[in-house]
Amino acid sequence: MLNDMDLFQNKFHSKQSIKLLAFGILVMFFWGCESNNTDYIAKTENPAFFHRSMKRLTDVIVHDIFSPPVASRIYAYPSIAAYEIMVQTNPAYKSMQGQLSDLQNVPQADKEATYCFPLAAVHAFLVTGKSLVFSEDKIEAFQEEIYQEFKDTGIPTSVFDRSISYGEAVAKHVIDWAAKDNYKQTRTFPKFTVTDELGRWKPTPPDYMEGIEPSWNKIRPFIIDSATQFIPIRPTKFDMDKNSQFYKEVMEVYETVNQLDEEQTEIAKFWDCNPYVSTHKGHAMFAIKKITPGGHWIGITSIATQKAKADFVKTVETYAVVSVSLADAFISCWDEKYRSNLIRPETVINQHIDEDWLPLLQTPPFPEYTSGHSVISSAAAIALTDLLGDNFSYTDSTEVEYGLPPRKYNSFIEASKEAAISRLYGGIHYMPAINNGVEQGKKVGNYVINNLTTQEQNLAEKIEEGK
Repeated sequence: MLNDMDLFQNKFHSKQSIKLLAFGILVMFFWGCESNNTDYIAKTENPAFFHRSMKRLTDVIVHDIFSPPVASRIYAYPSIAAYEIMVQTNPAYKSMQGQLSDLQNVPQADKEATYCFPLAAVHAFLVTGKSLVFSEDKIEAFQEEIYQEFKDTGIPTSVFDRSISYGEAVAKHVIDWAAKDNYKQTRTFPKFTVTDELGRWKPTPPDYMEGIEPSWNKIRPFIIDSATQFIPIRPTKFDMDKNSQFYKEVMEVYETVNQLDEEQTEIAKFWDCNPYVSTHKGHAMFAIKKITPGGHWIGITSIATQKAKADFVKTVETYAVVSVSLADAFISCWDEKYRSNLIRPETVINQHIDEDWLPLLQTPPFPEYTSGHSVISSAAAIALTDLLGDNFSYTDSTEVEYGLPPRKYNSFIEASKEAAISRLYGGIHYMPAINNGVEQGKKVGNYVINNLTTQEQNLAEKIEEGK
C-alpha cells in the first residue's frame, strides 16, 4: 500500500506534469501562430503603406517650410533607411552601403528570425524622417495610425515587435550617418554677403530675404565626388549695352513675360514649387505654403510607381534613387549659384528697363545661375527613366491640392524640359541658366545611375527584353 507521503508525491508530480503539458501546449500555440499564420504577409506588402508615409513626410516639409535644398536632404536619408531594409527581401537587389559616401555596416536582420520587413522599413523611414523635421508630433500621430493598421492585418505580436526593433536599429544607424554630412556645421557658417558690384545678386521683392543656403556646397554628397564635379560653363557676362548678349537675354525674359499665353502661364504656375510665397495687402502679409521642386518630383515618383504597379521593394528603390539624385543635384546646383552669384532678371529689369515690371512668379531668394528646377528636374527624370522606362506616360496631379489642374506627359524627360522652360515663363531665369542647368542636371543624373547599382538588371531593360 502507498503511504500518505507516496500519495502526496504522486499528486504533486501529476500536477507538475499537467502544468508542463499545458505550458508546452501554450508555447506550441504561440509558435504556431507566428510560423503558420501568414495571412498578414500579403496585406503588409501593400506599397500604399509606404506611399502614405512619404506623403506625410512631404506634408510636414511643407508645414515646416524647409528650403528646397534642405527638403532634398530630408527626403534622401529616410528613403535610404527604408531601402536598406527592403533590399534584404529580394536577392536581386543590392545594398547602397559601400556605394553612398561613408555608408557602411548597416545593421542586418537575423536570418533565423521572422520579420515584417515592410513594417520595419516604414518604421525606419518615419523615425529617420522625424529626426530631420521640426513638427515631430505630426509624424508621431501618423505613426500611431499606421502601426495600428499593421496590427489589424493580424501580424503576430512577436513579429511586430521584432520588426519595429529592427527598423529602429537601421534608423539609428542612418541618423548617425546623416549627422556627419556637415549639415549641422553649416547652420553656424556666415551668411551670404551682398555687395554693390554690378551684376551680382541682390535680395528681391517683396520680402528681400537673404540668400538661402550659401554653404550648401559644403554638404557631403551621396554619389557625386564633390559639389564641384559638374561645374557648368560660365554664365553670360553682365553687360547692359543694348548690343550685348546679356542685354538680349534680359529682354527675352522681359518680353516673354509680357506676352505670355494661357498655356505658358499655366506651365509656369504648375512648376512654381516655391515653398514660401508671401502676399502683401496693405499692412497685412500672409504666406502660401507649397511643395518644393524636389517634393514635386517625389510626387511624380509616387504617381509613376503606382501606375507601374510596383511592389513594395521596387517602390522604395525608386524613391531612394530619385531622392539621392535630387539631393546631389541640389548640392551641384547650389555650388554654382553662389560661385557665379548672378543678378536676377527682376532686379535688372526694374533698375534699367521698367521699374514697375513684375515677374509672373515670385523670385526665389538666391542667385540666378544655374536654374535649380532645370538641374534637379533633369537629374530626377533620368533616374525615373532608368528605373521605369522611357516613354512612360502619366498624368501629374501633384499640384491639384494646391489648386492647379493636372498635366499629362509622355515621358519623364518631357516633364523635366517643361519644368526647365517654366522658369523663363515665370520671369525668374535667363535662358543660359535653363539650358546649362539642364545639361548640369543630366550629368548629375547620369553619374548617379551609372555609379549606384540597386539591381543588376533594371526594369527598363527587362521591359526592352520583353518586347
